[in-house]
Amino acid sequence: EVQLVESGGGLVQPGGSLRLSCAASGFTFDDYPMSWVRQAPGKEREGVAVISSSGEKAYYLDSVKGRFTISRDNAKNTAYLQMFSLKPEDTGVYYCAVMDPLWPLNLNPGAYDHWGQGTQDTVSS
Repeated sequence: EVQLVESGGGLVQPGGSLRLSCAASGFTFDDYPMSWVRQAPGKEREGVAVISSSGEKAYYLDSVKGRFTISRDNAKNTAYLQMFSLKPEDTGVYYCAVMDPLWPLNLNPGAYDHWGQGTQDTVSS
């Protein structure tokens, strides 16, 4: 059974930083691209960042480029999202997701097969 467990969310002031972790189990982690998706209140889910299975390639939502970094440690079966210079518009529930490797690397949530339970990130003063 695929399990994805996110951690590291919370309340932070604008300009602050957070690091999210996603502990994965139940599948061969280093065979699959991994992604982070967020859902703001009243909005649809949007892909924020995706990383290839090897970690060599990554793509980002335009609004987070230069502020967010996705990474992975295949030895630990864990993916990460480091977020700097957070803005109120970054507020939302952040989900870790496994991408179907048959798709080209992309930020479309429709390409993701399994999801974690999500972690709430709130950016507010």
